[in-house]
Amino acid sequence: MRRAKLFLALGAVYIAGCSSLPTFVPDVARRSARPSQVPPITSARGPLSAAQSKAILDRLKQRSPDTNIFDRHLALEEAIVGSPLTTGNDVRLLQDGPATYSAMFAALRAAKDHIHMETFILDDDEVGQQFAQVLIDKQRAGVQVRLIHDSVGTLGTPAAFFKRLTDSGIKVLEFNPVNPLAARKGWQVNQRDHRKLLIVDGESAFLGGINISGVYSGGSFGYSANGAVAATQPWRDTDLQLKGPVVAELQKLFLAAWERQKGEPLVEANHFPQLVTAGKQVVRAIGSSPEEQYSHIYATLLSAITSAETSVSITNAYFVPDPQLLAALSAAAQRGVTVKLILPAQTDSWLVFHAGRSYFAPLLRAGVKIYQRRGVILHSKTALIDGVWATVGSTNLNWRSFLHNHELNAVVLGAEFGAQVQLAFDKDLAASDEVTLEKWELRAIDSRAKELFARVWEYWL
Repeated sequence: MRRAKLFLALGAVYIAGCSSLPTFVPDVARRSARPSQVPPITSARGPLSAAQSKAILDRLKQRSPDTNIFDRHLALEEAIVGSPLTTGNDVRLLQDGPATYSAMFAALRAAKDHIHMETFILDDDEVGQQFAQVLIDKQRAGVQVRLIHDSVGTLGTPAAFFKRLTDSGIKVLEFNPVNPLAARKGWQVNQRDHRKLLIVDGESAFLGGINISGVYSGGSFGYSANGAVAATQPWRDTDLQLKGPVVAELQKLFLAAWERQKGEPLVEANHFPQLVTAGKQVVRAIGSSPEEQYSHIYATLLSAITSAETSVSITNAYFVPDPQLLAALSAAAQRGVTVKLILPAQTDSWLVFHAGRSYFAPLLRAGVKIYQRRGVILHSKTALIDGVWATVGSTNLNWRSFLHNHELNAVVLGAEFGAQVQLAFDKDLAASDEVTLEKWELRAIDSRAKELFARVWEYWL
């Protein structure tokens, strides 16, 4: 989002060729018929039988609110995504930079075999330097460190920052270089790596919306890590720390990205250690790529919204819905589902902000409730469906994430984790202002003009 100027330049070159709206998701992804098959589940010991998988899903249903989302959605999700549901995971919900960085540093310092890191933004500031030093120290201690950083996301990071890492032996890979002379697999400057992933020893992993940057130094309620009032606008974001079988699926995604970007051949390491049961959570890792026919994350979210029976609670930083998402949210509200969106009241991306606001009126008329989070730069990307289907990751609800970015989310099933996500949602809701249709229709003419202008660029945002 902070690199929007480059995307606008690309848009000026290509927008004349965009004469029609793309279809993001095939019709099969939006069928509401109940699949008959039981989606297979993988444990630390390998794939479970159909009977064992059904038993796990039955237990989730018994502990969940009144919803049939497990019956209506999960087998279809399996067909869309391809990656397995995994059981026996521990999932920790991390809110904001201080808590997330603290957990990351603890995991990094305990690394013994390898560290794999993939990020969009890696700033050369105090936080970036802290991460760099920990990675260098671990590399010198014999831990193999690999880093994938997005070229656009790190345009402002000096080359000397990365040279210091490579000089220590760290393997650094620039994702789709902006410089065409440095391209390794064709110049694909509009395809960006927006994933945020950290894997330690193939046993623990972090993912979500948090980049490596000093903007996350303060908590989202105006306090920094040491309790002092934050001097700048705090950033509100969400991450997950995961342990258990799902880490192997995340490892596969990192190694596939490394290979696609033609990184140096991998030296022998224990990338897939024997995993043990770490908890009770059922989790699916979902990676999406513009090289695929459609975004797997987006398709499964649409399917979950279509299957919702009681509630849809979404928090998202950059909201520019395409016609399919707009229709899914509106249809859910019209059939009696409580649909709530928490969106930014202020932003670091002017065009995305106003393009998204241009959709408020039709959503409000359909019965969707919209709230604007005040006092922070909202950067979270979370969704909770019927209190039992939760996702956290890097995916924004805009065209760039749907069409042009490599993204990464985790889906966590069950009422226990859903309750944690609901608590976080309610806390943000208490710090948000509701947008009503009456007030929205009285907004100023200059606001409407900004919305119309921003809509022209939505394909590239």
